[in-house]
Amino acid sequence: MSVQATVRSAPASPAAAPRIPWARRRGLGVGDVLSVAFLLLVLACILLPGVLAPFDPLAESPDHPLEAPSLGHLFGTDYIGRDVLSRVIHGSATTISGSVIAVILGLVVGSVLGLTSAYFGRAYDTAVSRVVDVLLSIPALLLAITIIVALGFGTVNAAIAVGVSSVAVFCRLMRSEVLTIKHQPFVEASEHLGANKIWLLGRHILPNAYSSVLSLAALQFGSAILSIAALSFLGYGAQPPNPEWGLLIAEGRNYIATAPWLVAFPSVVIILTVLSVGKLSQIVRKQVG
Repeated sequence: MSVQATVRSAPASPAAAPRIPWARRRGLGVGDVLSVAFLLLVLACILLPGVLAPFDPLAESPDHPLEAPSLGHLFGTDYIGRDVLSRVIHGSATTISGSVIAVILGLVVGSVLGLTSAYFGRAYDTAVSRVVDVLLSIPALLLAITIIVALGFGTVNAAIAVGVSSVAVFCRLMRSEVLTIKHQPFVEASEHLGANKIWLLGRHILPNAYSSVLSLAALQFGSAILSIAALSFLGYGAQPPNPEWGLLIAEGRNYIATAPWLVAFPSVVIILTVLSVGKLSQIVRKQVG
């Protein structure tokens, strides 16, 4: 065989090989990329609703009630001629902001309770554990409704109620993680060296326990979206005429036989958002873990 033929048959060098897409290098599949892209679209709807929405979400058009989806109104119109797409876009801020408040409240309060109860133990741990058991024994939606009745209707109060109902879940997970980490050799060594307990919690225990809690926070965010939408659907959250995903479904249920798009499009948006958040939680777990 000639030297020229040998050179031709030699494999291409790594520098000449085609570049691997960034998503594949990070271990992301097509579904992961689509989920992140959809969440970015939702974020754009929250930040720039006036730019993306083709119409005023509160503008009534009595001459065009219950119009089917068309090029002029991609999601159709409701019973008083309001553009459904514009209302879905503007409603994303209400639903997502309420869910963010709920998750942050549950994450912060639950993590602090779980962190301190597991580390300090004794009577404090017993008291916190009993409160957590009581909260877990009550259905989350029923507990949220009870809190809203005490606080009053509205999106913020609904978010607070959902956040309180999720405190027990975060507390239980954080407590479990801390109980595992507090007996590790590096933690016991720091204790024997006289490290301050508060410094020890923030320097050693919390950084080693937060990954599982963050993954749970992403999952709870999807649950919070469903809870906020459900409370608005039942009339405990956002009030008309403000657009909110659950409220849009409640307003369209009376016309589901003649105008199913009033329920279908907000429902699909909620489903896609929750599924995308679930995918995001898997990505977070994979990257952090």
